[in-house]
Amino acid sequence: MTWDWSVAWDFLPQLLDGLLITLEATALGSVLSFTLGLVWAAALRSPTRLVRWPVAGVVEFVRNTPLLVQLFFFYYVLPDWGLQFSALATGVIALGLHYSTYTAEVYRAGIDAVPHGQWEAAVALSMSRPRTWFAVILPQAIRRVVPALGNYVIAMLKDSPLLALIGVVDMLQEARAEGASSFQYIEPYTMVGIAFIVIAYPASLLLRALERRLGH
Repeated sequence: MTWDWSVAWDFLPQLLDGLLITLEATALGSVLSFTLGLVWAAALRSPTRLVRWPVAGVVEFVRNTPLLVQLFFFYYVLPDWGLQFSALATGVIALGLHYSTYTAEVYRAGIDAVPHGQWEAAVALSMSRPRTWFAVILPQAIRRVVPALGNYVIAMLKDSPLLALIGVVDMLQEARAEGASSFQYIEPYTMVGIAFIVIAYPASLLLRALERRLGH
């Protein structure tokens, strides 16, 4: 097999279309995972067992089952229960929920790293518990865990090709369609791989720089 530049140029518009879908799924999944992860982390610190134990069970179950199984479950099983979403929405929900169980641990580590004296100072100032969380604890905790959260964004980006298995027209799906129509596979799949490298590697360098900056 030899590289055919004409095939590569013809595939470029489809690659860019798929790239937009890939980035959209990653961005929306990241927002969902960060939000749910914070909810799980707060619930796991609840003094009430009726809150803490069920959340811990859900988090452990999601974390210990494959993302692909969860993706198929949401796409093929939930419609039988009356819950049906588009392929992209299903992919975003699966990515966000799956990675929220990991970001919950990241948040937990950041919260535990906040000095206990900060809690005591908030109590001494008669601050309410919600105000203590949002004004004192979370700003310090999140600053500590930003690089770790960024790593999960990159991991989510690299897992996004799984969404092609439920019909999301991302870069991988575009490459499969191009290969099926032109019987040229080396160009589209190579271009998809390069696109992931071009996005993920600079992002990882940025996260390292950010980690060094926040570490000072």
